[in-house]
Amino acid sequence: MSRAFNFCAGPATLPEPVLKQARDEMLDWRGTGMSVMEMSHRSDEFVAIAETAEKDLRELAGISDDYAVLFMQGGASSQFSTIPLNLLGDKTSADYVNTGIWSKKAIAEAKRYGDVNVVGSSEDSGFTTVPEQSTWTTNADAAYLHYTPNETIGGLEFDFTPDSGDVPLVADMSSTMLSRPVDVSRYGLIYAGAQKNIGPSGLVVVIIRKDLLGKARKETPTMMNYQVIADNGSMYNTPATYSWYLAGLVFKWLKEQGGVKAMGEINYRKAKKLYDFIDTNDFYANPIEPRFRSWMNVPFTLADDALNDDFLKGADARGLLNLKGHRSVGGMRASIYNAMPEAGVDALIQYMTEFAKERG
Repeated sequence: MSRAFNFCAGPATLPEPVLKQARDEMLDWRGTGMSVMEMSHRSDEFVAIAETAEKDLRELAGISDDYAVLFMQGGASSQFSTIPLNLLGDKTSADYVNTGIWSKKAIAEAKRYGDVNVVGSSEDSGFTTVPEQSTWTTNADAAYLHYTPNETIGGLEFDFTPDSGDVPLVADMSSTMLSRPVDVSRYGLIYAGAQKNIGPSGLVVVIIRKDLLGKARKETPTMMNYQVIADNGSMYNTPATYSWYLAGLVFKWLKEQGGVKAMGEINYRKAKKLYDFIDTNDFYANPIEPRFRSWMNVPFTLADDALNDDFLKGADARGLLNLKGHRSVGGMRASIYNAMPEAGVDALIQYMTEFAKERG
């Protein structure tokens, strides 16, 4: 059986060496006679897996001891409510930037717990650009400033890190985490669902500056209290042990590739190659302002929407899977995360070339 090129936005493709190692360790992890899925999360074996994963993540992302690293459950969407419950404290409002569907979901959830000041929005443009920070109407007394560096569905990505001054900067990095170097010290909190660049679904990584712990509202559920999770090493309850283990294998793989700097160079090259092809072929189009095009999620349309089904059928036949765009956007979308090899992008461009010649 040959592996397909999986362009799904999430759960996304995983590195083949990671899958092979997990396969080889499935029934017997290092002589224990059992799978990691069967281990007690309190066992010495799993604690070692967890601690190593955190250590490797800290090295990859340059996370200092000023930050706690939490391995939580529920995915990034659970953080939409967890963040305001923990960070609003005695303040009444938070600032949010609206650049797409995930921003809107985060805003809607935060409104349950306080006033939300939408400091800037690109909704009028159909989320094809990012509003310049000079136009934002921020509040110096906001509890935090939240933004989504990369909108997975729309393929829109910030090309700058907002300056939030003394207000903690909060970022949903679900689709960009570990795809290139990031200065973690500029953020109060970073969160990322695992199922794109980190590992399988069921896990969300939260990186929070320690001075922001201990501010949760009294009504915050225990399992959503960052202080509780930090105090218990992300094991207040049984965590997503197998997802955590696989994330640890991905971290090792990333280090073997040269770390996030090397991955950033590869990811830039992959994205540029695909965008350059789209821009030079009249049969395909990308709606995003070039400056703000995502490296990770590349949406594109065909000259004739009536050909969409045929395009997808042909792609599936070639092992180019999950290219259908999100239902809210339509068209196509190629998600080219860390684990998507450059050969996958090359194969997609070859197919797109042939399809345009035959049907254009």
